Amino acid sequence: MEDKVLNEKDSLELIARMIQNSKRRIEVNTSAPFLWWGYATVLISLLVWVLLIQTNDPRWQYLWFLLPVVGGIGTYLSGRRNPPMVKTVIDRVVNYIWIVCGLVGFLISLLAIFSFIHLPILFLILLIMGLGTTLTGLVVEYRVLTVCGALGMLCSIASLFMPGMNSLLIFILAFVVMMIIPGHLLRSKLQQEKAAMANESVKMAE
Repeated sequence: MEDKVLNEKDSLELIARMIQNSKRRIEVNTSAPFLWWGYATVLISLLVWVLLIQTNDPRWQYLWFLLPVVGGIGTYLSGRRNPPMVKTVIDRVVNYIWIVCGLVGFLISLLAIFSFIHLPILFLILLIMGLGTTLTGLVVEYRVLTVCGALGMLCSIASLFMPGMNSLLIFILAFVVMMIIPGHLLRSKLQQEKAAMANESVKMAE
């Protein structure tokens, strides 16, 4: 059987469909990690804030190292639930964005904890994570992510003006805005699409 030769219109439709499927797959793969990292960051931040306020012991800062453990395990578990698929350029771009943001954030955190250099660590982490969220939203063309990421970057500036440990409250608010809220909205959107597809299948069967 000879291979079918696609004309220009069919080729464009195929490319558009592949891009749309890739974006939808990224939405599926993004919602769970956003919720894992968002809730882990909020809970650990609250714990560190309470302990520092109560004891004034800076050694509680080491609790931050729980974050990559909890977030990494959550990302791994959520990834195993999704069937393996061929990755496109869009998938790789989003992965590279978060690999770079994660590595830079981790190195900055190590530098802030184990060196004598004074760094506005909360400002820098919020700026990096907000940038990653915004770029992800732009790549997949999901406005909620773009807007929430931009709000997260604005929160990074606000954290510079909050005195002492209370800047952690801005940090917590930022992660609620740029990860937890988009994560739930993405999950709700996917559930609605799944329900709509199920209803359409039922109608077709009838």
